[in-house]
Amino acid sequence: MNSTSATEVTLRGLGACCAIGNVVLHTVLIPDHLEEKFYIGVLFAVGAVVMLFVAAALVALARPMIVWLTGTLVSLGMIAGFLLSRTVGLPEGYHETSWDPPYGPLSLIVEGLFVLAFLAWLGRPTTGAAPRPPTRRRVTAS
Repeated sequence: MNSTSATEVTLRGLGACCAIGNVVLHTVLIPDHLEEKFYIGVLFAVGAVVMLFVAAALVALARPMIVWLTGTLVSLGMIAGFLLSRTVGLPEGYHETSWDPPYGPLSLIVEGLFVLAFLAWLGRPTTGAAPRPPTRRRVTAS
């Protein structure tokens, strides 16, 4: 295994672990949120299912770009929802007053780490030779 593939495996593993952490944290909260604000519980459930597929696909797929993008969008959406629900509030009067320790901070950590892992994955060295800049052909007079 070369360093590039080790980097790939490490970043995918980190992404998958963050996705699983996200699944566990939100699954624990689904029942309470279904009772409190039904649509929030549904969003938690949908997010958890999507992130479960993201975790599996990061491990299984050869080309995971769309999976990384999906997981990043879901993670950023969850971060935005968390922050909005504690500042201006969400539709139907949903407004939280606390950070719900330990779930809130832990969720922000795994979601933020997922996004950082994706950004690191984007910037990783790829296999093969570096691309060469285009060369100009010289035209000679005959």
